[in-house]
Amino acid sequence: MIIPHHQLDRETLQNLLEEYATRDGTDYGEREVSLDDKVASLRRQLESKAIVIWFEPGEETVNLILAEDIPREGAS
Repeated sequence: MIIPHHQLDRETLQNLLEEYATRDGTDYGEREVSLDDKVASLRRQLESKAIVIWFEPGEETVNLILAEDIPREGAS
């Protein structure tokens, strides 16, 4: 299920973006990128609808996924 980012509290969204940007396996290439830059990039991608906040009810997990990867049955 998609969670519209504009409906989240500002602090909640910030925490979500920071947590995602610092996850193991999140790769930003060979150059060092600051946390602020990573979060700003994620915000831009949310606002342009390139990525969405995805809640998986069965697993009770939240993730950021590419909009093009939204499962068909959960596109609401």
